[in-house]
Amino acid sequence: MEPLGPEMMGVTGRDPDFSDTRWILVRDAGQRDSPRSDTALAELCQRYWYPLYVYVRRVGYGPEDAQDLTQEFFARLMEKNYLDAADPEKGRFRTFLLIALKRFLANEWDRSHRQKRGGGQRIQSFSEGDTEFRYRSEPVDAMTPEKAFERQWALALLEQVSARLEAEMAAAGKALIFAELKPFLLGEKA
Repeated sequence: MEPLGPEMMGVTGRDPDFSDTRWILVRDAGQRDSPRSDTALAELCQRYWYPLYVYVRRVGYGPEDAQDLTQEFFARLMEKNYLDAADPEKGRFRTFLLIALKRFLANEWDRSHRQKRGGGQRIQSFSEGDTEFRYRSEPVDAMTPEKAFERQWALALLEQVSARLEAEMAAAGKALIFAELKPFLLGEKA
């Protein structure tokens, strides 16, 4: 499948479906001289890696290209410190990040179509373990790349909240109770 060109990806739009990212985390990640910067940046990358990868796959890139592009997007985000441009008054962070990714992909698409694939440069692949296996294991659907991104973000958030609750319950000596209730919390069959 040929990846979508920039005109087919859309570059604007607001995401009304999710609660806001903690802006303090974004601010800390953007302040490279802050001692909390690396931790905040790692947390943002961990939260958004898979949802952004799913978006890149859905616009038509293959597994290796999607991993490379997602990795390069995060590298560029950090290198150019684009997080400084994120502003809670302009909208949600996920919207900012998705628009930045769309622009990045449009630029990469333009660049790749100006020269032969690879451009004589060696591509370093980011190994995210089971990313492609996980992607291929999901049910086939007709979701747009944006909806797939939103769905993966929601699932990642649910996993994070569940893990935090499990840790809190374990610390309170209630790990067994949590283990019994967890299937009901996540809508799984008991």
